[in-house]
Amino acid sequence: MRRTIRIGFIGAGDIANLHARAIAKLPGAELRGLWNRTASRAKAKAAEYGCRAYETAEELLVDPKIEAVFILTNVETHFRYAVAAAEAGKHILMEKPVAETLEELLNLKKVIERTKVKLMPVHNYIHEPGVERIREMIQSGALGAITQFHMMYNIFHPEDNRVKYPGVIHQIMTHHAYTMIYLAGLPAAVSCMKSNIDATFAKQENVAMAVMKMQNNALSHLSASFAGDDHAGEPWTCMIKVIGTKGSAKYSYRDWVVNAPNGPHSQTYFCYPESIVNTASSFIENVLRNGREPLSTLDDAIAVQRIIDACEKSAEEGITVNMNFDRR
Repeated sequence: MRRTIRIGFIGAGDIANLHARAIAKLPGAELRGLWNRTASRAKAKAAEYGCRAYETAEELLVDPKIEAVFILTNVETHFRYAVAAAEAGKHILMEKPVAETLEELLNLKKVIERTKVKLMPVHNYIHEPGVERIREMIQSGALGAITQFHMMYNIFHPEDNRVKYPGVIHQIMTHHAYTMIYLAGLPAAVSCMKSNIDATFAKQENVAMAVMKMQNNALSHLSASFAGDDHAGEPWTCMIKVIGTKGSAKYSYRDWVVNAPNGPHSQTYFCYPESIVNTASSFIENVLRNGREPLSTLDDAIAVQRIIDACEKSAEEGITVNMNFDRR
């Protein structure tokens, strides 16, 4: 018989619905309980999921029946809860961005190495079958030498929604940077610009673009916007494209669309919720049950944070930032 892997949620926002769905679909996985800073929401979500609502995060973490926690809170609390979970001996799945600063990530790495728990950041794009196929084509040499990597995101978020998030560099291009690393490698130099369009009270940028020269001499283009939807032909709603000397490959949100609103979005891009389910399932089945290394690691999160910091520095100072990934 398969042993039951019991999970606890720290945070019960909207993303928790997708992670709970993944756990419910997996034989031998159980959502034991959750904590949320708003007690009424915690009780409502616990009733919806059929699990326990803990009064404090600490109470959840000392429950000996919980093997792993999903940290689903706002980013400014990620480091604190991750350290507490690791010290309690719980394995960790962390929503992105993993932490606010590079210093937090480097300190968290020391804690993870000392406590020997497993930590996997949520970079859901790499758990999509289409992205996995692109990686296989690259690694097999089917695409030849990679010349260009592009990742574009254009999904409108109204101000009252996006004011809750960091700017698109941290909120969206974190995913872009990790997907770029996964498919095309690390950058040698980064140049970025950002802008805030039609803003009244959300002061963070809602449009950003970066161009990077890669260590393998390919060029990468990352762009992200909350300012408007792209519904033109071949829209850049969320698209990944890799071009090589022998071929090319593409992944697009627009290949699976439901004509119904989803939260602040005008349409439902079906592969997004499925990718979150795939990520949670991979953590439980591959990492926890079978002891495999996760597709995304804390070292990857550190590299991504260096890239995001370089984008911010480039945009603020109007310079190209040369990258050094050997720094600790």
